Order: sequence, then structure tokens, then C-alpha cells
Amino acid sequence: MPISDVMTHPVVTADGSTSLREVGTLMRDRNVGSVVICEHGHPVGVVTDRDLALAVVADGVDPQEQVGAHATRPLVTGEVEMELEEAVALMVQHRIRRLPVMRESELAGIVTIDDLAVRAGDLSLAQRITAEVAKAALPEFFFHQRGG
Repeated sequence: MPISDVMTHPVVTADGSTSLREVGTLMRDRNVGSVVICEHGHPVGVVTDRDLALAVVADGVDPQEQVGAHATRPLVTGEVEMELEEAVALMVQHRIRRLPVMRESELAGIVTIDDLAVRAGDLSLAQRITAEVAKAALPEFFFHQRGG
């Protein structure tokens, strides 16, 4: 199944000069957990609700600061023709939960781990995807045998 069948579009985007507060408001109003950050009309990074919480609340960053400085870069992207398994492998490899999807040089959609798990309609695939990304994102000592 191609990821274009499960991706969300249109994608919520913001210019890199947008304030952290405005991006937080955008996330709330559009009911999304991430915003793709664009510069000169091209996607360059992504900011998540967790990024905002850590920057503004935990690190005390001024909510009026520009979001571009807090975006995760470089942006890892997929292509609309990619198969589900390819997208999963890419997300696991890069330890990401969101994958912007490109059609040539244009942003065509975004796929999240939840999209891949739920929309694929395959419970075993959903469990494997979630486990693989979680395992890739956490230190190895959480998963090896302890003791002895």
C-alpha cells in the first residue's frame, strides 16, 4: 500500500519567522501535534507539540521567539510513491514519528506513526510499527536482558 493512501493532506505549515506562540495556537486550532516549517515556500523542518512544551515551558524560551530556530532539522521526508513498509523503515531508521511526504519538490502530505498503524487496518503491523519506533527512540538498556 502506498503511503499516499494513508497520508494526511493538506499539511499544516508555518513560516520559520512565525512565533512559537502562534505555532502553538495553530496546533490547537487545527488539532494537530506538529507543524511543518517552511522557508521560501519549501519545507525545512518540523516542530511538534512536545518541542513547544520543552522549549517554552521547560527551557523558558520566550514564546515570541521565531519557531524556525526550534524546528527539527534536517527534515526527513518520504515520497508519495513509497510503500508503507518503506516509510516505516525510514521512520525507524531516523527515529521519527512524523514523515512529511513530497511529490517532486512540493509538500503533498504527512504521515504519522498513528496513521500508519491505524489506517493500514492491520493490528499486527500497528503493534510492530509502534514497538520499532519506540525501541529506536529509547536507549538500548531499556530492552536488553538485565541481571546475572
